[in-house]
Amino acid sequence: MTWEQVVEDKRARIAASIPAEWRIKSKPTEDSVMDYPKQSGIMTAEELAITESSATDLVAQLAAGKLTSVAVTTAFCKRAALAHQLTNCALEFFPEIALARAKELDATFKKTGKPVGPLHGLPISLKDQFRIKGLETSMGYAAWVGKYDTYNSVLVDLLLKAGAVFYVKTSVPQSLMVCETVNNVSGRTVNPRNKNWSCGGSSGGEGAMVGFRGGIIGVGTDIAGGSIRVPSAFNFLYGLRPSHGRLPYGKMANSMEGQETVHSVCGPLTHSVADMRLFVKSVLAQEPWQYDSKVIPMPWRQAESDAIKSKIGSGDLTLGFYNSDGVVLPHPPILRGVQTVVDTMKKNGHTVIPWKPYKHDFAVNLINGIYASDGGTDVFNTLKESGEPAIPNFADLINPSLPKIDMNQLWDVHLQKWAFQSEYLEQFRIAEAELGKEIDAIIAPITPTAAIRHNQFKYYGYASAINLLDFTSVVVPVTFADKSIDKKNSAFSPLSDMDRIVQAEYDPEAYHGAPVAVQIVGRRLTEERIMAIAEEIGRLLGNEITP
Repeated sequence: MTWEQVVEDKRARIAASIPAEWRIKSKPTEDSVMDYPKQSGIMTAEELAITESSATDLVAQLAAGKLTSVAVTTAFCKRAALAHQLTNCALEFFPEIALARAKELDATFKKTGKPVGPLHGLPISLKDQFRIKGLETSMGYAAWVGKYDTYNSVLVDLLLKAGAVFYVKTSVPQSLMVCETVNNVSGRTVNPRNKNWSCGGSSGGEGAMVGFRGGIIGVGTDIAGGSIRVPSAFNFLYGLRPSHGRLPYGKMANSMEGQETVHSVCGPLTHSVADMRLFVKSVLAQEPWQYDSKVIPMPWRQAESDAIKSKIGSGDLTLGFYNSDGVVLPHPPILRGVQTVVDTMKKNGHTVIPWKPYKHDFAVNLINGIYASDGGTDVFNTLKESGEPAIPNFADLINPSLPKIDMNQLWDVHLQKWAFQSEYLEQFRIAEAELGKEIDAIIAPITPTAAIRHNQFKYYGYASAINLLDFTSVVVPVTFADKSIDKKNSAFSPLSDMDRIVQAEYDPEAYHGAPVAVQIVGRRLTEERIMAIAEEIGRLLGNEITP
């Protein structure tokens, strides 16, 4: 079979996996499809209520026997079916398997009177890097279509132990190394808030699925330019990029497997920090360090969260902020978003000080070289297997014209990374010595743009510098672009060629209503603390739970 025939068959199989009664007869013509579930006539009032609840509330009701897993799973399967038909966000959809699992969990609960685990009966969507035995993990590569997994990823096993139900695996960009979601297998995934905007990437299918509430907790991965955080930002969600070693990554599919210089990590995309916390605590309760040797034996540390809550209660948080990394100036909506958070925290008694990004230009150049260090061999060899063409989007991160680096050059890159990480910690110590107190987190852009138009994502530096540092980061949704406020900067003078390209893309009319977010950044392995700070910021902004 040609790659085109393989892809045609795969698309037909995805379409056929949606039951006839869940299929949309006539697709809406509006740019936004966010209201479609209520208008569809496919979902009942109870199913709408379930899918518009929080994961925290749902697991409580499931554990108390007030809801069945079959009811909750049916509701999310229906809404996920709508999400895929409207945004093209699924690479695998398997409602029959999900409902069989839900029936088993309900039967166990009826027999024992107890939930199986902290996520008992809760449907969780997965990015198509997670392996589920008996299903495909194509990861958007034509060459991997039709290859069925013979084992589960570590996190899949642990989520099953915690009582979760799986029902969908979501779309990714070819190679994963793109902050938009387009591949030759399923095509382009669009943003449910506006089909003209990107859903982000590489966990873009999760962003669209959870943003549409076809999922309540989605699990993505983050390596390149913010592959959890960008889809979270573009879909008005919360997203966690934990430090490497906090959550298990074992036995997952990936591009450039064995690349250990900058680690990919997995984490949740959610509508609230409460749901994010539920996910992280549930995974850590399974002791992932017993299954994945790279996971640090570090259970949930409530004392770390409580320490931040104490500071919040006394108006004693100390936060740094920056609105430009010195390479690319964000668009006006992002600048307003950062300032909104700064003003909000100051108004509530907290200390907020400017933070000068340290050598972010160096960090971006170093990490871009790491992504291209094999000269594109891994990705292009996979493309050659099927003969499918490369999508143009990943040329910004994987440049096949660059030569491979040798082992001695790689060792030097490791030393440069280590030196940069250590120097950045020194910047914290210097600033804290001047202040006489600890800096709890930094408020920063996650992208230079609000949810971006298709094929226009060019600059990854706001996310990738944080990846090089391996800092913890949580995305907080802030507001929406507003053409009446966010005027084009007529006095703009570009900081760089990339800055000129990014600024030229801004159009107040086209971006009107696009989600705006920031990231809250902490030092390595500060997940409990940064989640607590992000939760307070969201509460003060009125976005504690997003629609």
